[in-house]
Amino acid sequence: MANPPSQPQPQPQQAARPRQSNLLRYFAIFILTSIILVGIAAFIIWLVVKPKHLVYTIEDASIHNFNLTNANQLYANFDIAVRARNPNSRVSVYYDKVDVFVEYEDQTLATSTVAPFFQPHKNVTRLEVKLDARSVNLYGSMPKDLGLEKSSGGIELEVWVKARIRFKVGAWKSRDRVMGIYCSPVLVHFSKSRGFERTYCDVEL
Repeated sequence: MANPPSQPQPQPQQAARPRQSNLLRYFAIFILTSIILVGIAAFIIWLVVKPKHLVYTIEDASIHNFNLTNANQLYANFDIAVRARNPNSRVSVYYDKVDVFVEYEDQTLATSTVAPFFQPHKNVTRLEVKLDARSVNLYGSMPKDLGLEKSSGGIELEVWVKARIRFKVGAWKSRDRVMGIYCSPVLVHFSKSRGFERTYCDVEL
């Protein structure tokens, strides 16, 4: 008796797998090559530009018309001189917005805004900032602490600068970013006969 004809068996689709594997391999090589090229380009740009950190210091500070009322309210005028140094030979800086804060024991006493400006490379810019404290309510031990420090002839303050900046290298300009500048302690004397000691600032970018 003859055997019934055998049914054709479906062939496994193995050809598609190597093709997909090759595509994934080529894609991975492309991504890796792109990352390497971008890294090399960034490294070359860094070597050419050689960026350096911006340097900020408080060069002078004074207090005028200081008045601490019985209601624990503060009135005072602060004059702060901020020195901004750009040591880079190819990088310039746009300062689109600059806000300055005077603080004491984590409480803001006065604020001011500096007009936008452009700082070329290898440049030093001095910012003369005037800040007014008007009927600022003081809490906790702050009135007592301020009074004691005033009687000693000087007050230790903190100066914060918050700036929105952009970098310029040749015709290229970066996107804007926020930079924080923290200067502490800033020892301000009430007597002009006592000199001011320069305060160096920390920069967060």
